Amino acid sequence: MNESIPREVDDIVRSAAAASALLARTEDITRAMWLRAIAGSLDARSGELVRIADEETALRIPRLTGELARTTAQLRQFADVIEEGSYLEATIDHPNPAATPPVPDLRRVLRPIGPVAVFAASNFPFAFSIAGGDTASALAVGCPVVVKAHPGHPRTSDVTAQIVTESLRESGAPEGTFAMVSGFDAGLSLVDHAGIRAVAFTGSVRGGRALIDRIAARPEPIPFYGELGSLNPVVVTAAADAEQGADLAAGLAASFQLGVGQFCTKPGVVLVPHDSALERELPRHLAAQQRMLTSGIADGFTTGSERVRGVSGVEMMSSATSGDSDGTSSMVAMTDVATLRVNTDSLLEEVFGPFTLLVRYRDEAELDVALSLLPGSLTATLHSSPGEDVAALVHRLEPLAGRLLFGGWPTGVAVSWAQQHGGPWPSTNTQFTSVGATAVRRFQRPVAFQDAPDAVLPAALREENPLRIPRRVDGVPITP
Repeated sequence: MNESIPREVDDIVRSAAAASALLARTEDITRAMWLRAIAGSLDARSGELVRIADEETALRIPRLTGELARTTAQLRQFADVIEEGSYLEATIDHPNPAATPPVPDLRRVLRPIGPVAVFAASNFPFAFSIAGGDTASALAVGCPVVVKAHPGHPRTSDVTAQIVTESLRESGAPEGTFAMVSGFDAGLSLVDHAGIRAVAFTGSVRGGRALIDRIAARPEPIPFYGELGSLNPVVVTAAADAEQGADLAAGLAASFQLGVGQFCTKPGVVLVPHDSALERELPRHLAAQQRMLTSGIADGFTTGSERVRGVSGVEMMSSATSGDSDGTSSMVAMTDVATLRVNTDSLLEEVFGPFTLLVRYRDEAELDVALSLLPGSLTATLHSSPGEDVAALVHRLEPLAGRLLFGGWPTGVAVSWAQQHGGPWPSTNTQFTSVGATAVRRFQRPVAFQDAPDAVLPAALREENPLRIPRRVDGVPITP
């Protein structure tokens, strides 16, 4: 993969800006056709794509096959979303001179924000990469996309980008609708370019923080939608541990070791009662892991686990590595609430990889202290006994995460209308999701038309509702 030079980035963004006006006027049914065409082209070359991705990432054929299927499914889902029409939030208030103050004819709709820069993720070479959810949701609403490829899977990125580009061209999309750039400097050039109107990023807190600061320094700052790490706390009540501690140990081990622990939804901190069955059973479920995605990620895992190991009051357990020198040991750290309280910076910084931290609590008061120390996350999980009164715990967990699980484990994110993949800092932007139907909202802005002639209104706001979409008219939801 050749690194893009500044002149190339400038040409690409200028082309995207030129395409932006054309895409904004393109009918939803046409953009939906583009998305389905991309999905079909990716499916047609799935064997080739999966093979290349496996060679580059070692994520294995079954996992990659499923991930590519998820990628094409979400492309098709966003096609359904824009055809259904409620994503536009079309709202009409007819004139009401008797109101205080008087209400003119007001019509509000969401419009595309303009060219979007997408930073591909390391751990999902398909679903959060070149043709992933950020790209799909931006294209769906009429925003050109420029993707900055991740260096961890360059050939996968190249081939995917070629497929997307060819599919869009054959479908009649304007030149500039989609492009890919490569290289660290190219990413910075994208963020700096005046033609880019929003940035979507999946990666480390450090990398995301650097981009936020860079955006803030622009003459005209723009929205940043970042997923920057997540601990995904799990709370196991004493009753749940007594009833199903052994099963919970097996479930936790499967979840935090899945994909060598390289999931943003990996359970990274687990609050368990003192002397828990879960802790006693967990060692027998630790397994030697395959190599990690990149040498940088592997180094970060080693550094992070050693940082935790160096804290006084922390015990460690680990699996044995395989004979493969690239293998990785699963790691579990164990401590108590008192130690956590005085070492939050060291213990609550995410360790990306097959690692989790068990925090032992003695009573509800200690559990409450532990919860008060936790940063924001994508998910929070509660394991309790049937019939147990957990209302207070739910109230404590809700401010911490965008998705609350009752039983089960957080790895695995359904792509659906109701999904919320986001949460308080640093997991991602608090108000939006990066997975599911409403991910499109990140790349739209509201525009209100006052006393406008019907002929100049967007079709979604015209009185006769030619698109036959759901709207709110004079405060009342109307479904055609």
